[in-house]
Amino acid sequence: MIKEFKEFISKGNVVDLAVGVIIGGAFGKIVSSLVNDILMPIIGVIIGGVDFSNLSIQVGSAKIAYGIFIQNVIDFLIIAFCVFIFVKIVNKLSNLAKKEEEQKQEKITETELSVLKEIREELKKNSIKKTTTTKKAKSNIKKKKD
Repeated sequence: MIKEFKEFISKGNVVDLAVGVIIGGAFGKIVSSLVNDILMPIIGVIIGGVDFSNLSIQVGSAKIAYGIFIQNVIDFLIIAFCVFIFVKIVNKLSNLAKKEEEQKQEKITETELSVLKEIREELKKNSIKKTTTTKKAKSNIKKKKD
């Protein structure tokens, strides 16, 4: 059982998932700080200083804090947008790296192709020389026989 657990833990998927969760948590803190400490005060100034977190209504003895819900929806939208932009940037960088790799492969292929063409040309030249030499030798042999 312990051996199976070690194998499970050492698999790449589990480790990747753990790293993703840790990085995601740290990224979430950064984005939450961006939203709460930078963007929301600016949005509050733009919409006239309204603080959503204080909005609520009293229904009987229950207090419905719909302002906090609005604040959380705005937080979610901003966080989702930030993650969207982050993913687009990562994908763009990944595509650039792939294109560079493909260009290197094409360049290597072109270089190999040019070398092969040079070899082919040399072989053609050599075979023409051999053919010419062989023809001359045959004609000399015929001349000697005659």
